Amino acid sequence: MTTLADVAYAPYRDPEEFIVEWTDRIWVRRGIGLIRENYAADAIVHGAYGTGRGVEPVVRSTLRKIAAFPDRVGQAEDVVWEARGQDAFLSSHRVFSSGTHTGMSGYGPPTHRPFASRTIANCLYRRGVMVEEWVVRDEYAVVEQLGLDPAAVARDLAFTGWDTPRAPLADVLAEGDSGARPEHGRAECEHVLGLVDTVWNQRMLHEVTEFVARDVTCDISRGRTLTRPDGYQRGLLDLLAPLPDARFEVRDVVVHDSPAHGGTRVGLVWWLEGTYSGTPAYGPVTNSPVTLLGSSQFLLRDGRIVREWRVYDELAILAQVARARGDEPVSPG
Repeated sequence: MTTLADVAYAPYRDPEEFIVEWTDRIWVRRGIGLIRENYAADAIVHGAYGTGRGVEPVVRSTLRKIAAFPDRVGQAEDVVWEARGQDAFLSSHRVFSSGTHTGMSGYGPPTHRPFASRTIANCLYRRGVMVEEWVVRDEYAVVEQLGLDPAAVARDLAFTGWDTPRAPLADVLAEGDSGARPEHGRAECEHVLGLVDTVWNQRMLHEVTEFVARDVTCDISRGRTLTRPDGYQRGLLDLLAPLPDARFEVRDVVVHDSPAHGGTRVGLVWWLEGTYSGTPAYGPVTNSPVTLLGSSQFLLRDGRIVREWRVYDELAILAQVARARGDEPVSPG
């Protein structure tokens, strides 16, 4: 009888080992051309600045990043995964990257400064090949640490937007953008979705203690770590104050229980849509729409969230605001 292991992640013992080993082969051992084996030729990649199609753009962007940060190490912090049918799985891969800007990059000549940032890559693998990805990097943190001006960098970004329509979801716990999901971990998933609905969307911030533990820790953009319910509230306020009408839409859920990783983890892919009409955190207010792709991983114990890693790129907000203002690119051409 053919199993998921036979067709989806062989010869590795599970999707976590599959993801970690393939990432190491490409990024650490620099087998850049192996991307053509790991990604489908017509792979779809949703990033912070738009949707890309095809494997060759992935090959080119990976080569450029390795050349710019040749000592970069991407440390796998966790891989949350679950099956998608009989021949596929969805993985939420959290990576902590560090390195030094010693090569020419899209940002210009080497600054010789170090950086550290997080990425969460949500990948749909079918029969051992990546067919669709939702990947978010905290590039704003990198730009800051390199001593560059994030607003200037954002004006030069090739912000293409997302060309894949998001059809309404009847029940994301039954089927998200990656397909139908198994019926397990429902209580934990409902708990996390309850936080998103009640605290994030309804702005009932005082009810955060119904969802998180007293000693909750939350890592957000720009390398910031917040503690306790009060810190959790402040991090959310910082994100929402410039976009006061924003709403979060969860488009995928993945859950996995592993004692090695501390218990049950729930991963989300979410989109934020709002209007830059609040506090002028990104320059003069434009009253223009903003869309943000984000991803979170939650660790739960005893029915409470004890840790969240929330990854989003504020450069994407800056780029959209700059376009709405009509700001000219910094670099000529």
